[in-house]
Amino acid sequence: MFGKRLIVSGAIAMLIGVLGACSGGGDGDGVDNGITYGQDDTGSGTGTGSGSGSGGTASAQDNSVHGLKDTVRHITAKTTRATRPRLVKECSTATRRVRHTSSSGTGSRRKTRTWYTTERSRSCTKVHSGTETYRKTVRTEKWCVELDDVNGDKRRDDVWYRVGRSVYGDALAADDHARLEFSPLADGC
Repeated sequence: MFGKRLIVSGAIAMLIGVLGACSGGGDGDGVDNGITYGQDDTGSGTGTGSGSGSGGTASAQDNSVHGLKDTVRHITAKTTRATRPRLVKECSTATRRVRHTSSSGTGSRRKTRTWYTTERSRSCTKVHSGTETYRKTVRTEKWCVELDDVNGDKRRDDVWYRVGRSVYGDALAADDHARLEFSPLADGC
């Protein structure tokens, strides 16, 4: 009995470890947005920053970029009022007469008995009934960072990257021309 419990608890511990390793870190969007600070080309130290530990997977390192901080941009979400058809649930009750038969006996003594019952059924559907107003998202919220000398290339300046909220916060707090490294969500802003 004790051996079975030990095996089950070991299997659960391994499962939790595997799921924890797969979940990674970051700001909840499933992308490793760790940011690290180093020294810029002038030699002034900007301190050590925070990096998110993703277990050092190769895929997280492949799409990371580094460069010197130029500027940051926060684009707020934009919504507008819109109307759409309002759907309401409409139910109807229907009745139908059902015929039942029962027979007994054989040959010339065979008797058939017939009776009727009423069955009720209810069906519901969604139908249009007027309109309703709602807030339609025209532009989603974005956080962007602009880098110079992207990946050490002096010719690649003023390149925008879309990042997560936590990376944006770290880049906002960093000094100008500080060396940043992160995994962008998308190119451009």
